[in-house]
Amino acid sequence: MSYSLSLYRFVDGEPAEPDMDVVRTVLSPFNAAPEKVSADGVEFWIRATDGSEAEVGVYERFISVERPQVGDVWKVVVDLAARLGAGILIPDGTFLCHEGMRAHLPEGMEDDAVFVPEITLDAFESVAGPFRYPLT
Repeated sequence: MSYSLSLYRFVDGEPAEPDMDVVRTVLSPFNAAPEKVSADGVEFWIRATDGSEAEVGVYERFISVERPQVGDVWKVVVDLAARLGAGILIPDGTFLCHEGMRAHLPEGMEDDAVFVPEITLDAFESVAGPFRYPLT
């Protein structure tokens, strides 16, 4: 079983394209392999300074984070979300996002959102709970 979460930024109720300049700036110090471009998007394998890793896929309307390990890789993921102005979709369906995104969410998504002044590791840990440290 694989563990994953997604990063989304919305504008006027629609998912917005991730800013690749920001993605590369945030991930380049942690990129453990050359970025791989496919027909669907761009993939990165990142390794944090403590050795924890994750696969990051950047697609037209979202970013996926696959198999993040326990450790500092979470700081990288949270920093990426914060710098992109994106929210984090937790596996239980909760969407952690900054208060400024409230007006841009698709209809009905506000019901499953947790709004915070800013995306931080503490905010993520308080919302993600057991999903932060998957058993698989």
